[in-house]
Amino acid sequence: MFKLIRATFLGLIGMAFAISAYADITFVSWGGAYTMSQQKAYVDTYLGLNPDTKITVENYNGGLGEIKAQVEAGNVTWDVVDVLPDQAITGCDEGLFVKVDQSEFLSDMVVPPVSDCVVPQIFWAYTAFYSKASFPGKKPKNIKDFFNVKKFPGKRGIHTWANALIEMALVADGVKAKNVYEVMSTPEGIDRAFAKLDTIKDHVVFWSAGSKPLELVASGEVVMALAYNGRIGAAILSEGKDFEYIWDATVLEQEYLVAIKGGNETEALKFMAHASSAIANAEQAKYIPYGPMRKSSIDIIKKGEPWFIKYGGDIDIMPHMPTHPKVLKRAIIADPFWWADNGAEVNERFGVWKGQ
Repeated sequence: MFKLIRATFLGLIGMAFAISAYADITFVSWGGAYTMSQQKAYVDTYLGLNPDTKITVENYNGGLGEIKAQVEAGNVTWDVVDVLPDQAITGCDEGLFVKVDQSEFLSDMVVPPVSDCVVPQIFWAYTAFYSKASFPGKKPKNIKDFFNVKKFPGKRGIHTWANALIEMALVADGVKAKNVYEVMSTPEGIDRAFAKLDTIKDHVVFWSAGSKPLELVASGEVVMALAYNGRIGAAILSEGKDFEYIWDATVLEQEYLVAIKGGNETEALKFMAHASSAIANAEQAKYIPYGPMRKSSIDIIKKGEPWFIKYGGDIDIMPHMPTHPKVLKRAIIADPFWWADNGAEVNERFGVWKGQ
């Protein structure tokens, strides 16, 4: 009898550990104010509904390298990852991600999903900005000013990959935003973009972590920088920074969540369903000014304005949104399929350019 009770007891303990382990997932994102917004809007609310689940949050700098290494080694430690659209396309095609049921949100998205493996998150933007203190007189107004080091002397902060820089360089060189990808689809267009980048080559400070351009501008090490618009907005709205956007030629990107194949797929998909819900997408905008990809989420924000939370108070977030109509008139909508097809080659050339 004792043996039976003991066996049953140990079996129950084993089941408990199995359930606990099964419920544990690791969520990987980009860090800083963006991950904080996801922690509050997605992770905390999910844990409120699923108190037995443990979610570990980690940061990374993008790319598929670590994901490929984990899948190929059969040792997947990341379960849900926030990815760029071109990486979502490539990763899904290569079998790194789990295909998902998109019927719940498909008709509610501003743009169609880029692959069968994604759930919607937000629109964000690569946006130029500066500190008002750096320009007490004439202030930069457009992307041409960002590339004009004679008119506006000083260092520029730019990221260490080619996305958005190519598009912005072409607009600064006179290409209309609507024609950017047509020009980029020719060898001459890419040459033209790199020639324009050459004009600031001796004046750049490179960054890879999303918080860095804010630090560079705040410290005066650079006078202008490219950054994620949400980081700029959070610094203005939550920290009172005197930053000013240069919305001209801002490059809008889509952002998605994926589940890594071979990880805790069941729990990962459950978490992703929650994180991609209309209310969760809208909730994220309370903490960072990124535009939800779901139409119904935007409706929730509009009905609830002012929406942004600052120390318990509400602020109108719409002027800081990359999907504001005034911004969209001057913006470039990134083409993830172009970058999926051409990104490796262009980024290889960009890597050589950085090292020259």
